[in-house]
Amino acid sequence: MKRKLTQHVPRVLMAALLLGTSLVSHAQSEYPNKPIRLIIGFPAGGSTDIVGRIVAQKLSERLGQSIVVENRGGAGGTIGTDAAAKAAPDGYTLTLGTTSTMAVAPGAYSKLGYDPIKSFSPISLVAVTPYLLVVNPQVPAKSLAELVALVKSQPGKLNYASAGNGSTTQLATEMLNDVTGMKMTHIPYKGNAAADLAILSNQVEVLFGSMPALLQHAKTNKLRALAVGSSTRSSALPETPTVAELGYPGFEAALWLGVLAPAGTPKPIIDKLNKELVAIAATADFKAAMDKNGADATSNTPEQFASLIKNEVGKYGSITKRLGIKLD
Repeated sequence: MKRKLTQHVPRVLMAALLLGTSLVSHAQSEYPNKPIRLIIGFPAGGSTDIVGRIVAQKLSERLGQSIVVENRGGAGGTIGTDAAAKAAPDGYTLTLGTTSTMAVAPGAYSKLGYDPIKSFSPISLVAVTPYLLVVNPQVPAKSLAELVALVKSQPGKLNYASAGNGSTTQLATEMLNDVTGMKMTHIPYKGNAAADLAILSNQVEVLFGSMPALLQHAKTNKLRALAVGSSTRSSALPETPTVAELGYPGFEAALWLGVLAPAGTPKPIIDKLNKELVAIAATADFKAAMDKNGADATSNTPEQFASLIKNEVGKYGSITKRLGIKLD
């Protein structure tokens, strides 16, 4: 009797394992069956938030489930990103990663609570936007050349805003300072919205920020656009030249944004979300919404996104090291 009972134990364990696998598979096939949280590491109203909320709305419509946007700003977007990295890998917490939080932060912070490569399961890019160099209209410079001359005539006197220490707005401006020989004083703010308000109210003179939050102000002449950081001109502001064509060949500063989940999120969930995001990026209304905000709709596979992050970490790591940028 004892022998027969022992023989049945493996069968019982196997049955339990199969039942567990079946339940997990069933739960994943029903995904999502409750609201999803999208953590954005920057305050409401900034460029990342603008894109993120559009993505959340479109993804919610396709999944038939509400997506709650949670803004957790601070430390160049790393606080919210760290919270997302430590969330349960069940598909119900996502984050909108950016060049700043996923590529710049590793080189700028000696102690980062997450690893952009190991802590996340990339899903897909959603948008790419160039950086736009703007000045307050009270600044006399009407071109990049005039701004360079003005700053060099009084080094350190003009202030530039950024979305915070470690943000790509800081790094993009420091890259510009590096190639032009300008020396401006850095004034960090808590997010793009606060930085935008600072230049609009003439608290600072210069901002090299991402296009979505600045585009309408440039079009209505509340801010003067001098150059875009992308390798080609933006269709949103076709008359605005690139930094590269103004005498600084090879210069490029652009912001990419993509959706990620905590590492360990089941592949069927990642694949389902990727499928929906790819479909969203291809729709005319999403492309129009991105174009309206000065961004280009895009998408890729989880593997391609992972490769991009790995390459960008190396690229920006070398830049922050060369410029001596350390934030802790």
